[in-house]
Amino acid sequence: MSAITTRDVAVGDVSFHLSTSGDPSSRPVLWLHGSGPGVTALTNWQGALEELSGDFYNIAPDVVGFGDSTHPDPPPQGIGAFTALRVQTLVALLDQLGVDQVDIVGNSMGGIVGLCLALAHPERVRRIVLMGAGGAPVPLSPGLLSLILFYDNASVESMRQLLTNFVADPAVFGDQLEQIAAERFPRATRPEVERSHRATFFLVGDPLPISDEALKAITHPVLLIHGDTDRIIPLESSTWYAEHLPTARLEVIPNAGHWLQIEHPDTFARLVREFLS
Repeated sequence: MSAITTRDVAVGDVSFHLSTSGDPSSRPVLWLHGSGPGVTALTNWQGALEELSGDFYNIAPDVVGFGDSTHPDPPPQGIGAFTALRVQTLVALLDQLGVDQVDIVGNSMGGIVGLCLALAHPERVRRIVLMGAGGAPVPLSPGLLSLILFYDNASVESMRQLLTNFVADPAVFGDQLEQIAAERFPRATRPEVERSHRATFFLVGDPLPISDEALKAITHPVLLIHGDTDRIIPLESSTWYAEHLPTARLEVIPNAGHWLQIEHPDTFARLVREFLS
């Protein structure tokens, strides 16, 4: 029997597709996924939700504009506007669940959303884990550009290539890479999913909703985790955060890419468990 339960939760006019694990009386952790085409909370976090089900009450929604949660029509245009909506609706979800304060684990764009949530509602956040977090003023990597522009030439083959960019060594997929790409592609190319993606990345180089000055206001303890061969968000992103977040420390994982939670699940779970406990 899986440790994870999945359900739809209505919050006003928004519907969240929500996966949870663990005892609701345990410390709550909000897991925020990234923005790769076809992403869901479970594709990002399933292993961690299972591994840490005995430690925390894990709350992992498909964030608004992703997966099987609501896709606004028309959507906000640009990362800043869409992030503001995502923060607003996530706080409403926590209210609906009766959760006053959470720890946050954010991957890639989920890191941007998590930091913005902590800035807007500092009392709702206790500790923050950022894994390969975006938002730092570093050059756009070729891997991230291919993610942003995925829908300009979408195919199962381009999905397969995108998946290989997420990891340091594609051997981690075993003989399943073609199957994973073939299964993820239809989910990525649903019209509402493409619409939300294009709206999020409405302008390449769109100013992000976080400044170095704003980061100084985040006094929550922060753990930065980054793979040393991340081809989507370069390591320089986390080193920049380490310099600008007053209470941050950085753990660099060798032989790991953007999906280090999948490549090195035991190391990832240990770091999260130790930091949040």
